[in-house]
Amino acid sequence: MAKVLIIGAGGVGQVVAHKCAQVLKQGGFSEIMLASRTKSKCDKIAAQIKAKWGVEIQTASVDADNVPETAALMKKFKPAVCINVALPYQDLTLMDACLEAGVNYVDTANYEPRDLAKFEYKWQWAYQEKFQKAGLIALLGSGFDPGVTNVFTAWTAKHNFSRIDELEIIDANAGNHGLPFATNFNPEINLREVSAKGRYWENGAWVETKPLEKGMVFDFPAGIGAKKLYCLYHEELESLAKHFPTLNRARFWMTFSDNYLMHMKVLENVGMLGIAPVKHKGQDIIPIEFLTTLLPDPASLGPLTKGKTCIGSLVKGLGKDGKPKATWTYNVCVHEECYEEVGSQAISYTTGVPAMIGGLLVASGVWSGKGVFNMEQMNPDPFMAELNKHGLPWVHEELPADFTLPVR
Repeated sequence: MAKVLIIGAGGVGQVVAHKCAQVLKQGGFSEIMLASRTKSKCDKIAAQIKAKWGVEIQTASVDADNVPETAALMKKFKPAVCINVALPYQDLTLMDACLEAGVNYVDTANYEPRDLAKFEYKWQWAYQEKFQKAGLIALLGSGFDPGVTNVFTAWTAKHNFSRIDELEIIDANAGNHGLPFATNFNPEINLREVSAKGRYWENGAWVETKPLEKGMVFDFPAGIGAKKLYCLYHEELESLAKHFPTLNRARFWMTFSDNYLMHMKVLENVGMLGIAPVKHKGQDIIPIEFLTTLLPDPASLGPLTKGKTCIGSLVKGLGKDGKPKATWTYNVCVHEECYEEVGSQAISYTTGVPAMIGGLLVASGVWSGKGVFNMEQMNPDPFMAELNKHGLPWVHEELPADFTLPVR
């Protein structure tokens, strides 16, 4: 049993808090604190948890950009682990606060500079020696993708393959919220991600594509059916290509509706996705930040969203017998069921549950180490078992050894 500090009270933070409360009732955590810049958001979630689970959690106001303030909160509460579900811009300041306070660190997405739309682990990997010297662990990317897909890949490599050659991470949100346009997680991060150039790993080098240049149609299970997917760059590709050096190719695919892409293109064409300040009536504003204030809060989509998600890792290589092999390991999540359980839609749920599990494994010492680690570097078996216990059951299927994706 250990204390856990959750920083961030958006849609994902709400899920993490609910799931930690469930685990507390089972004896997995002793105390929970939820902190955010806006304490009233934390108080609202705490009231939901009290009504739903009968668990009291503490709340606090904290500026995650302020290292001394955040470290002071950590020193006062003394958590075993801090689960960071704030903005990716705040990863480094929260890592600094953890180092100052002697607290283990878990996040769900890699650091991004505010003024540069770029996925890269170099800033966080540079903390390796600091965390080693402090005797602490920093666990990076304990969401779904990155996160569960990394663990799916590691588990598959461990139990099914003697060598993995190809990896396709496939992500479908087949849900519908009925609104003209909304993003399923933080609009600023989502739109920066989708409008950026694509990139994938092939034959020892990165291959760059125009935004959404490569696409395909994939037939998903559980009645989801055929959906259009597009090749994006996603941070887990960088760490997986590093930690599985036999990979000849690693790509990331995500579904987008024609309606979503049309709206995004119009916003991009009129400059609303810009990240550089512009003058408006004598004041500097950043277009994409202003757009975020206009779009629906992803946390508000819970009661509106119907349908399913399906996310997984498709791996090809040589099996334990030395023969060609292909497998597909995935989870299907239902939006309505997530809302009934924790008041959030499945996008927040599929990120929040793995964040809680990562925090639990670190806090309990099941996952341990000194330094900075990506998910695939840890023993995948305990994490896979916890997924089945906490609402994200997975399926592992054999595919024809010569299976290929219909990429155009």
